[in-house]
Amino acid sequence: MFPNSLIIISLDYCGILLSIDKRQQIPAQFNKILIVGLGQLGLPVAKYVKERGFDAYGYDISPKAMDRAEKTAAIKKATDFGEFDVYILCVSTHKPEDMFSPQIDGLFSIVERISKEAKNGALVSIESTIPKGTSKKVFEMLNHRLHVAHAPHRWYALEEKEHGVNQLRVVGGVCNCCLKVALQFYDGSSTNNGILSDHSTPASTIIDDNNSNNNSNNSSVTHHITSTGDTIDISLPTPTPTSTSSSTSTTISLGIPMHPVSEVEVAEITKIVENADRYLQISFAEDLYLYCQANNINFGELREALNTKWNVNILEPRDGIGGHCLPKDTRMFLQSSKSIRSKIIQAAMEVDEDYRRYRESREGRGVGIGMGIGKQRSKEGAHLFSTSFNLSEDIEDK
Repeated sequence: MFPNSLIIISLDYCGILLSIDKRQQIPAQFNKILIVGLGQLGLPVAKYVKERGFDAYGYDISPKAMDRAEKTAAIKKATDFGEFDVYILCVSTHKPEDMFSPQIDGLFSIVERISKEAKNGALVSIESTIPKGTSKKVFEMLNHRLHVAHAPHRWYALEEKEHGVNQLRVVGGVCNCCLKVALQFYDGSSTNNGILSDHSTPASTIIDDNNSNNNSNNSSVTHHITSTGDTIDISLPTPTPTSTSSSTSTTISLGIPMHPVSEVEVAEITKIVENADRYLQISFAEDLYLYCQANNINFGELREALNTKWNVNILEPRDGIGGHCLPKDTRMFLQSSKSIRSKIIQAAMEVDEDYRRYRESREGRGVGIGMGIGKQRSKEGAHLFSTSFNLSEDIEDK
């Protein structure tokens, strides 16, 4: 069931003491997959996993969400959390009563259940957006007996084909073995896609792959994680799929191109910084709009002129910054460091508040927020304009 694939230099593998010659056990194949959280992100993930030929199960605290997944995608309901090879966590990470505020209590409650019911060596992949340090906390909660990786999704609901489940994504593991298993599951059947990542790796965690390709029947997927003067190869054996008597999959991986990083915190920060960057772009557009209003300049004409330059893309402010993700994830980034707080992010939040107050005052007088200045609109027209597009939809996530 498990190939002889790796020699561990470190004496500690996911909490289990190993001798220097002990062979690390990495699953040759993933069959039974559980997607936890079947909302806007989890349901497309579950559909994709099933389409790839895996035995896909789903779980959600909402009966409606579970019924929808079963009816629209034939996702089987999970009655327990035992005997799964992979757990993909797509749960919400905001407060139920306030989507702008981060909270991961729901994620931890799921992890507690996995810890009680899951088999040793399974993979827990967190796709939800999480604060820095969460993955290692999850690893501790699982008593070091499961692999833990963070593969934050990149999702744009309005362009699901181009920016859906299977676009290039970042992945990090709590340990090197966790990263290896995650890479095998996500893109084990692809090449390394030329992905190079510069990070330092402690000597105690270096994995020697000299014996990983002894089996001539196995091909391998190699990702290079380079540090100063050194190169660490992450080579995964790709076993020949075997037929089974059940409906389980012989698909080797999800076939998703991944960009591996050597520290799981890098993966955690990547996602929240992506959304913080988007927050800044929108807030600058809001700030520029307010500037134009104060100085009798036509914002729409100025924006059009600016965007003729190849490396300039001024957005339209419109409804401001809302939705599930941008405010929440930007706050996660702001709170990710105790020693330094981003001044530019704090200023951007103030700009968004000023812009919203300005909108409210204009709409209260029946004046629309157009791209020019001083353009009177009816209340109905202002409403149609404000609901026609929401910048929060640019990056929807959990």
